[in-house]
Amino acid sequence: MSRALAVAALWLVLLPAAALAATPKVDLVDVEDEVMCVECGIPLNTAEGAQPDSQRALIRDLIAEGRTKAQIKQQLVAEYGEDVLALPETEGVGVTAYAIPLVLGAIVVGSLVLLVPRWRRRPAASMATGEPEGLADDAPALSDADRARLDEDLARYDR
Repeated sequence: MSRALAVAALWLVLLPAAALAATPKVDLVDVEDEVMCVECGIPLNTAEGAQPDSQRALIRDLIAEGRTKAQIKQQLVAEYGEDVLALPETEGVGVTAYAIPLVLGAIVVGSLVLLVPRWRRRPAASMATGEPEGLADDAPALSDADRARLDEDLARYDR
């Protein structure tokens, strides 16, 4: 019986410690980079002045109360309005802030998938014909005299 009582007492002592370890500790830096200064419209972590300082003080007070990041953000929205959040909404027009980079990234990847094989084939095709890359198809052929003069000029530079 005493053994079961000791295990139960130990379990009761360790349970609150495990619960505290499970909830991550929130600090000012965690919240500050996701919140805007409502006066100047820049992220709170770079803003300076009286208004940003009062917002930071409110965040520190809420952290001291043991609130989570989500609760702190809710309190800031209640205090200052939706403009205080730096991240766009995940509904309505705010979705475009997430969708546009994804669409542009897909366009870039798709373009590379289509164009890279063409770029890789181009030098191989010109080597197969024996023409230097970039030589136009309608370029005039060299006469024997021009070819001999070109060879002499090139030989002078090889010395």
